[in-house]
Amino acid sequence: MIIDWESLTAKAVEAMRTAYAPYSQFPVGVAGLVDDGRIVTGCNVENASYGVGLCAECGMVSSLIATGGGRLVAVSCVDARGMSLMPCGRCRQLLWEHGGADCLLLTPEGVLPMSQVLPQAFGGEDLAAVRG
Repeated sequence: MIIDWESLTAKAVEAMRTAYAPYSQFPVGVAGLVDDGRIVTGCNVENASYGVGLCAECGMVSSLIATGGGRLVAVSCVDARGMSLMPCGRCRQLLWEHGGADCLLLTPEGVLPMSQVLPQAFGGEDLAAVRG
């Protein structure tokens, strides 16, 4: 599958412009290419009770599941300037769960597979190993 990083990032910028970030003033947008060719997006949604805010990746994964599921192949996350932004730890875990080791992420240092973004990741296979 050919990844058009410019178009994917443009979708992330579009999503970022819809973010609800009145407290941090730090809007974030994300776009993911799904294995069936769909593009899913998300933006951060803050809350006055800071701990219940949602990262952009949460919205994107919700959109992924709500529109039929699948696996994320490539993801671009941007800040208010449209610059690549490294997802937080929680969101790296979400990307691992729904994209796996081979999912590509456009980072400030270039494109990296999730296996490098989240080395020695914890996943469903770890739970299955314990359950036997």
